[in-house]
Amino acid sequence: MKKILLSLLIGGSFMANAQEPAISDALRYGVQNLNGTARFRAMGGAFGAIGGDMSAININPAGSSIFNFNQAAISLSSINRSNNASYFGTSSTTKENTLDINQLGAVFVFNDKASKSGWKKFALGLNYENANNLDDYIVSEGVNPYNSMDNYFLNRAQGFELQYLQTQPGESIGSLYQYLGENQNLGFDAQQAFLGYQSYVLSPLDESDEHNTDYFTNVPTGGNYYHKNTIQAKGYNGKFTANFSGAYQDKLYVGMNMNFHFTDYVRTSSLYESNLNDFYDDGYSIDAVRFNNELYTYGSGFSLNLGAIYKATENVRVGLAYETPTWYRLNDELTQSISSNFYDATTDSMNQSYVNPGIVNVYPTYKIQTPSKLTGSATVLFGKKGLLSVDYSTKNYAKTEFKPNNETIYSRLNTQMKDQLQDSYELRVGGEYKIQKWSVRGGYRFEQSPYKTDYAFGDLMSYSGGLGYNFGKSKIDISYTNEHRARTEALLTSGLNDTARIKNYNNNVTLSYVINF
Repeated sequence: MKKILLSLLIGGSFMANAQEPAISDALRYGVQNLNGTARFRAMGGAFGAIGGDMSAININPAGSSIFNFNQAAISLSSINRSNNASYFGTSSTTKENTLDINQLGAVFVFNDKASKSGWKKFALGLNYENANNLDDYIVSEGVNPYNSMDNYFLNRAQGFELQYLQTQPGESIGSLYQYLGENQNLGFDAQQAFLGYQSYVLSPLDESDEHNTDYFTNVPTGGNYYHKNTIQAKGYNGKFTANFSGAYQDKLYVGMNMNFHFTDYVRTSSLYESNLNDFYDDGYSIDAVRFNNELYTYGSGFSLNLGAIYKATENVRVGLAYETPTWYRLNDELTQSISSNFYDATTDSMNQSYVNPGIVNVYPTYKIQTPSKLTGSATVLFGKKGLLSVDYSTKNYAKTEFKPNNETIYSRLNTQMKDQLQDSYELRVGGEYKIQKWSVRGGYRFEQSPYKTDYAFGDLMSYSGGLGYNFGKSKIDISYTNEHRARTEALLTSGLNDTARIKNYNNNVTLSYVINF
């Protein structure tokens, strides 16, 4: 036998040699959400030339020198996320609610009015933000008139010898699944073929030949396959920023951020399929099957921001900021199981199969480099009564890259991203008007799709508003944001290429408390 049987399974996890990343995995870290203080959110994040806000330093690090006093801020957000999924004419709506401390930080201002160099103010800022809340809940269901999930398993099985999919005496489901995953010549595809075979979704053309490499489906033909795909995601992309800036003659402000990123993300999916087609007269016929996957991704990253704000007049400021690519080091862990109901024509009986290897695939550390970002900003101040601000950012998503690039699967994915993604822009507009101790705010944000064809991941539209009250040494702010974006969600990474259309609506209420000290 070519196969080396594992007589001892140590623990429930192991280092696998292959995985199946997708463009959506890269965009999870490349596309940034708008979070932060309530004032920042209420004005659509158009703070590149305003400064003086804890979240503004994420856009332009020079903004910390706009502060006149030491300041600390904490922000609490309530996020209501609604997803409307349409799959072959059937719509399903799900909702997800999250309450989170999404911002906490402080800035320390040092004045040196006696300085003869012109540098009379310096600022040091420390800030944490939940850069992107990844919680999500999606249910897509409907009747697919054409395709079954069997192709996912069948396509992977072709070419693998039958001996790799069959357990031998004394060998468990888990030990064989592990063996396939850690063998460089077999890997992830062989594991998927194994799950399909063990759950009776597919069968070999010649059951008696251990070297058989051809397989056929046991899913009855005829179309009209009912699918229900449930996705539950939990996690976040966090960012801790260390900021330093200085002011020259109260005209030019320059700054730098060191950003330390970290992520923790769990995505659980369960795809169910059933059909009412006639069973085959011989062999096995699948009546229903459920395929479960849980992906856990965690890791860290680093990026830099450089920025400047120039006070052209007392009422006009312009800003320019550059954010480097973010370099992530990530780790994936995957667990899988599959169950089925099938008819056995030989015994004229219905049977059940449950294949749960009980194994965690732990993959080698890989890297994602997200694209850099350039932001130009302008602000007009109306004395002490209010302001109007505009930010314009560009980001070339085609430069997103998985590493190491010499890995075939990453090289192929990088080529796809260069072909499918584009240089996109983001426009943010915000305004504020003060009435004694009250502040009234509003904002608009448009973010272009990272795709050349935006059907896969559409443009984002956002409207926001808010109020603030100044107590003197402290302030309290509240904001409301409504944003929506449409995208497609594949039920499986391949084989079953029909997608559900997801219309996502986010409603965010943020409350911030700010104190000068």
